[in-house]
Amino acid sequence: MIAVIDYKAGNLTSVMKALRYLHADAEVTADPEVVRRAAKIVLPGVGHFRATQRLANGGLTEAVRESITKGAWFLGICVGLQWLYEGSTEAPETPGLGAFTGMCERFPAGIKSPHVGWNSLDSLRSDSKMLRGIPEGGFVYYTHSWRAPVSADTAAQTTYSAPFTAAVERDNVMGVQFHPEKSSTVGMTVLKNFVEL
Repeated sequence: MIAVIDYKAGNLTSVMKALRYLHADAEVTADPEVVRRAAKIVLPGVGHFRATQRLANGGLTEAVRESITKGAWFLGICVGLQWLYEGSTEAPETPGLGAFTGMCERFPAGIKSPHVGWNSLDSLRSDSKMLRGIPEGGFVYYTHSWRAPVSADTAAQTTYSAPFTAAVERDNVMGVQFHPEKSSTVGMTVLKNFVEL
């Protein structure tokens, strides 16, 4: 079962619609015990990073941490990817999960922000489970003002002013800055790969 976490900030309807299209066994939940039992977890995200504080307040952060340690697959989307890092300058007082090092930062002054629209995936890691079958330069849909740094865990990057992490992956923990549920064939391939893990 895939637990799709509801923390009152995710694009739940579109994500669930895409997962149902793929015939995935998925359930929207805010219950930490459901998250602990799930084989896979999806954390959608739209809006301000501060909203992720609800994950800690509702016991979901600890449930996610325990599930990941036990081997559950995790996919963070948009703000859900940013939450995987130590935090974001959008809400410095709100910690992220800390699965990946670094802080998410706003696009620099002088660059049109938010970054909205289609952009390409570059420098795809050949060992990525999440990006299996996706061609170099495949286009995906973004809408965001903060970005994650490029690091050894970056599975793909996109350039908008400068390169940033478009997808991050280490073992069973994955995240995408773009919205796969709105990214046509490439996005559905990402979700299909996750569902089939």
